[in-house]
Amino acid sequence: MADQHAQSGEDSRPTEIPAIRWEEPPEGPVLVLLDQTRLPAEEVELVCTDAPALVEAIRSLAVRGAPLLGIAGAYGVALAAARGFDVDDAAAALAGARPTAVNLSVGVRRAQAAYKAESARSGEGERAAGAALAAARQLHQEDAEASARMAERGLALLDELLPGGGHRILTHCNTGALVSGGEGTAFAVALAAHRAGRLRRLWVDETRPLLQGARLTAYEAARSGMAYTLLTDNAAGSLFAAGEVDAVLIGADRIAADGSVANKVGSYPLAVLARYHHVPFIVVAPVTTVDPDTRDGASIEVEQRPGHEVTEIVAPQVPVVGVEAGGGIPVAPLGTQAYNPAFDVTPPELVTAIVTEEGTVSPVTAEALAELCARSRPVTAS
Repeated sequence: MADQHAQSGEDSRPTEIPAIRWEEPPEGPVLVLLDQTRLPAEEVELVCTDAPALVEAIRSLAVRGAPLLGIAGAYGVALAAARGFDVDDAAAALAGARPTAVNLSVGVRRAQAAYKAESARSGEGERAAGAALAAARQLHQEDAEASARMAERGLALLDELLPGGGHRILTHCNTGALVSGGEGTAFAVALAAHRAGRLRRLWVDETRPLLQGARLTAYEAARSGMAYTLLTDNAAGSLFAAGEVDAVLIGADRIAADGSVANKVGSYPLAVLARYHHVPFIVVAPVTTVDPDTRDGASIEVEQRPGHEVTEIVAPQVPVVGVEAGGGIPVAPLGTQAYNPAFDVTPPELVTAIVTEEGTVSPVTAEALAELCARSRPVTAS
């Protein structure tokens, strides 16, 4: 079960409320999430006491972002084990909650494998549950370290491609501390540029239909003191045409073996614009996002979201007469059907570079990605 647990004060910073944490109150272990559907109006935490509650939190996007989903999946397995639920059932439900995000299933499998290995060795459920929790905590720590290395590598690449600083970076969706055990992926690179005095402007795509850019990236940029400007997704073309974009930085939910990148819908049009305008298009993601078992972009399963996300505008913290809390305000005629893929796929030939914690791939080829994964295998193995 899940319920609203706590709300921060007005002066809190993003780092004061972690996106995810494990707690062990007297009544039993819980997984505590910063509910991202309530941001930026409220900083409210959601408490999950079992895997079904976490599955719902994942599907509703209360917890989201590729690296954080992997961490959440691992903790979810540990939670099921610690509370005596069927671990395999919990793992299957968690892994299937967001099919495009490969990190989710990676995290689930890692904790599940640790649980099974200890269970086979000792035959003690409590020790096996402890092993699953240790695996989740280790993944959490590794992701924080990976985030720092991606930021360093990404900034070095920006300085190489765009010497002199003054970077004007366009980003899409949300890729900061809200999606990571550390400071994020693509956003972490922009943040590193800001701290080094080399970020002139962060252009933030609104990211329709759920506005992760407006609600979440702008929230993080504002709290980090970054110079940022919000724009609607369909204004990006005019921004490129005006020569106001030096680089595009995005994250990824799955990278196929050939280098095709699945990311929040709206990423592919940015890649096309970037290519036409000769602007670097850079993907920043941990090695765990590279899926060697997915051959190419056509093989990536793209999640289809409910149509009401398009036909309605959800503003849960804005009181509207006649609209229930958490409900939507209709913006299309009743019965309108909507096309609402959560992601699109950018082919490798449109990607300037893929930056990971283990290295940068440019140009993006299947051979280069395979080599990177082979090098990093001892680091990422469970």
